[in-house]
Amino acid sequence: DRDGFVMGEGAGIVVLEELEHAKARGAKIYAEVVGYGLSGDAYHITAPSEDGEGAYRCMSMALKRAGLTPDDIDYINAHGTSTMADTIELGAVERLVGESASKISMSSTKSATGHLLGAAGAIEAIFATLAIRDNIVPPTLNLDNPDVETKIDLVPHKARKRQVNVALSNSFGFGGTNASLVLRRYEA
Repeated sequence: DRDGFVMGEGAGIVVLEELEHAKARGAKIYAEVVGYGLSGDAYHITAPSEDGEGAYRCMSMALKRAGLTPDDIDYINAHGTSTMADTIELGAVERLVGESASKISMSSTKSATGHLLGAAGAIEAIFATLAIRDNIVPPTLNLDNPDVETKIDLVPHKARKRQVNVALSNSFGFGGTNASLVLRRYEA
């Protein structure tokens, strides 16, 4: 039941601070950015490559930089725009996580906020950080009839309590510009 994305309006800011500086001033640390990945597949101005290679490379790079494996991921904030690209992203995620698929929750918070365009990446990193802080994964609203089968928990309709220590946040943009962040619970 894809109807395309809904435009949204919003803004968010993420303050990144060097760990030792934050600790020295007694800051509350919500999560650590432990890895990032970037790729540019330049396949088409509005569509990703059908094999999801750009998204896969981006997520793989983020995990490698974080020194983590797919088995470490608890939650993924999908780019998820309610377009046909969602199935491509899901395929890339399934390729990345392999046998770990059944232990991962993944949702699209754009279903609640609309597509915030330039603010989307920051807001979605905030959602992923809050999932870690609160051990609650946000829902994918209006997910009534998924068009593909997956072992990944797509968190339909309602937020769910679950332990979240590591989150991956995906931002895949026009022209094949892709970015993924790996966030981890801070343990003093």
